[in-house]
Amino acid sequence: MSKRALALLGATFVALIYGANFTIAKDVMPTYVQPYAFILIRVIGASILFWVLTFFGPKEKIILKDFPRIIAASLFGVAINQLSFFKGLSYTSPISASVIMVTAPIVVLILSAILLREKIEFKKVLGILIGLTGTSILILYGKDIEDSSNAGLGNFLVFVNASSYAVYLIIVKKLISKYHAFTFIKWIYTFGLVFTLPFALEEFKAIQWETIPISIYYNIGFVVLFTTFLAYLINLMAMKELKPTTLSVFIYLQPLFATIIAISLKKDELNSIKLVSALLIFIGLYLVTQKNIPKE
Repeated sequence: MSKRALALLGATFVALIYGANFTIAKDVMPTYVQPYAFILIRVIGASILFWVLTFFGPKEKIILKDFPRIIAASLFGVAINQLSFFKGLSYTSPISASVIMVTAPIVVLILSAILLREKIEFKKVLGILIGLTGTSILILYGKDIEDSSNAGLGNFLVFVNASSYAVYLIIVKKLISKYHAFTFIKWIYTFGLVFTLPFALEEFKAIQWETIPISIYYNIGFVVLFTTFLAYLINLMAMKELKPTTLSVFIYLQPLFATIIAISLKKDELNSIKLVSALLIFIGLYLVTQKNIPKE
């Protein structure tokens, strides 16, 4: 199997993890752990795991002038990305948040053209729009977008989340072309810990650890190990072979996998609308992930 095929497979696996995370994390928040405290748990756990990983990676030294880029990646990829999403979700509806979140590939496409000077290809634009259509239908079908007293602010914060993720992909692309992922990911999460600590400390101190069931500890472990540590690591390694635009489109698979998992758990039902949505998403992914010459 080629490196590119492995990268595409890895990006698909990450989307599957995120799709499962919707169900798993929901059991934890806010009953046992408040959102910001959960983010802090994720960042602490992932930071420890990434530092342990250092012992198994190549012995590279980061040039001092690259640390501002690492700090920026941490700010956009960990702090702003996660904090703005959870805060935005508390103000607006999950449906609105889901629809806005999948605008990330469009933002990545625009920023890649401006900052990385990538050519905007018609095939990729068409693929992004077709995938966006399929995802939006899947999210919106049969559901109402509830009103909220602060929905405008909530929707804006979720858009900030999508945009910050897009900026993160652009920033990290240059790092991953220079260093092995093991070399700098620990620093991204270490700085992320510094950024998130002031916002999450009070909620973290309020956690009643003794009241949390064992099953919920397993859920927390899944989110730390898979949704945070493994997902970020695989994404970085996939970026060695894929452009940010290509990698970002896999966000369209998240609601699809979430739906498939819900159907398998008999919490949802399969129908023609879901099948059409899935078809549109896969057509969009196919168009965006087709390799052109010159090679990515």
